[in-house]
Amino acid sequence: MNAPYVLTLVADPAIAPLTETLLARLRRATGGGPPLILSPGEAADIPLAALPDPALVREALEDAPVDAIALPAAGRRKKLLIADMDSTIVTGETLDELADFAGLKAEIAAITTRSMNGELDFAAALRERVGMLRGLPIAALEETWARVRLTPGARELVATMRAHGAVTALVSGGFTFFTGRVAALVGFDLHRSNVLEHDGAVLTGTVAEPILDRDAKRATLHELRATHGLTTEETLAVGDGANDLAMLRDAGLGIAFHAKPVVAASARARVEHTGLRTLLFAQGYRARDFAAA
Repeated sequence: MNAPYVLTLVADPAIAPLTETLLARLRRATGGGPPLILSPGEAADIPLAALPDPALVREALEDAPVDAIALPAAGRRKKLLIADMDSTIVTGETLDELADFAGLKAEIAAITTRSMNGELDFAAALRERVGMLRGLPIAALEETWARVRLTPGARELVATMRAHGAVTALVSGGFTFFTGRVAALVGFDLHRSNVLEHDGAVLTGTVAEPILDRDAKRATLHELRATHGLTTEETLAVGDGANDLAMLRDAGLGIAFHAKPVVAASARARVEHTGLRTLLFAQGYRARDFAAA
């Protein structure tokens, strides 16, 4: 079936594999064609003549832990990836973990949550949190780095897109100490973030200006798109917090990844149950096409 749209379904096989029964149910609900298996038990495409009603898709899923992303079939493979870091490429919030070494994790995490939910101005909230860490020995940065864990699929996502000619950028409201290391570990082409200031021994409680916020993330998307001569449709952005919303909205494909409610409600595509491999399946890659991480 040569269809103009596709519904990509992705499950975590270790939790609840994607079954033929579920695929048949989604096909009936959407009027789709025979499914194309991208990864047995994990991912499949259902070709469609029209974009499906999201409510019908949710009803047909019957609360199964499956991510469903509907897109035009043409131009699925993107040539630019812009990714948030905290709670997206890595599993936690690096600033919250750093605060743990000052005995302030609960207090700072509460501010982080409100900021990521869009309840606070990002720049003001960042300055407040960094200010609370004044006097913390810089050795805590290394100790925090030892706690950092990559989100499943991060390396595969970046390696596969780069292998197919895409530019990959890590753009974070966090700090260069961490983004530089994460970028090198995962394989991003470049990284941008904020500079956490110190005097060589302890944190000064300040962050270098200007602060990289939601507007800067959006601007980076537009800058890299123009630099590489790309169209909007050729771009992909992924993130979880309110400071990611502008870049998600301006990307050809903006994906809210295990996102805060305000972000999930606004995003055109969401990943709620699976890992970053889903971003490759959404682009039409089969698991056998993934580059070695």
